[in-house]
Amino acid sequence: MSKTRTLVHTDEAPAAVGPYSQATIANGFLFTAGQIALDPRSGKIVGTSVAEQTERVLANLGAILTAANTSFAQIVKTTVYLTDMAHFAEMNEAYARAFGDSLPARSTVAVRGLPMNVLVEIDAIALVP
Repeated sequence: MSKTRTLVHTDEAPAAVGPYSQATIANGFLFTAGQIALDPRSGKIVGTSVAEQTERVLANLGAILTAANTSFAQIVKTTVYLTDMAHFAEMNEAYARAFGDSLPARSTVAVRGLPMNVLVEIDAIALVP
């Protein structure tokens, strides 16, 4: 079996802020790094509410999916990290709008803190057709 690995980069999503890639394609799957609510142009956090930040996070994920020639419909698993589970319903509404009827498996976990003191971070695994 052939083993391939391709790094994904797009200027439409925030650059990695450490020694990692925005995403990696390996054997037909896209694995994204966790995305936070950073504006890719300004490098500043977008939004003060969980809903606003979730929308920016999903826009960043969408840009990475596009760069990898895939889409939200091809995501098979996400992990959502929240700094407060009291924000679950608000995050869930924004998340549901992005995915529509193409709902992947998902884990949501509460964490003590996230980079740059954001409220939400999401990573994803998607098929690359």
